[in-house]
Amino acid sequence: MKPENVLILPGWQNSGPEHWQSRWEALHGYRRVDQHDWMTPRRGDWIARLEDVILGCDGPVLLVAHSLGCILTAAWAEVSRSTGRVQGALLVAPGDPERDELRPLLPSWAPIVRQRLPFPSILVGSRDDPYCSFNKAQSLAGSWGSRFIDYGERGHINAESGLGDWPEGRELLSELTEKKDN
Repeated sequence: MKPENVLILPGWQNSGPEHWQSRWEALHGYRRVDQHDWMTPRRGDWIARLEDVILGCDGPVLLVAHSLGCILTAAWAEVSRSTGRVQGALLVAPGDPERDELRPLLPSWAPIVRQRLPFPSILVGSRDDPYCSFNKAQSLAGSWGSRFIDYGERGHINAESGLGDWPEGRELLSELTEKKDN
């Protein structure tokens, strides 16, 4: 897989320089799907941007989503005719825009799309994620047909979790590439 076809999908407010997504982008040449508005995201705008980037890729793609990027992946898959181009998705620490305190801040993101993804996926959830309960993460994995990984108590699985380059995450990503290559 070409490094530029591994698409980084950050969540709300983007991923900072110490986030494992940013580190992967710098270390491995993966491509971030930049959104025009990280602070007040609109689901339709983010879906359209992801579609444009995928259509511009030469060959299959892998999605590497964090937080709201996971919710974007499901919303995009519901409406896109390009899902066959996706080899797999690593979904990490999904956010929960259905929570009462987040609905006013992310009004276009609820309800969360809960249909099976048309490509292989792995969802990594944390038992003490402040943005999505463990039970909700498990439920989303079930709805999306994702293999669920219990990552223990690692917060939001972001820069504050102290993951560095997060080699365990890269191992999970490689599982998605190996499935297609065999």
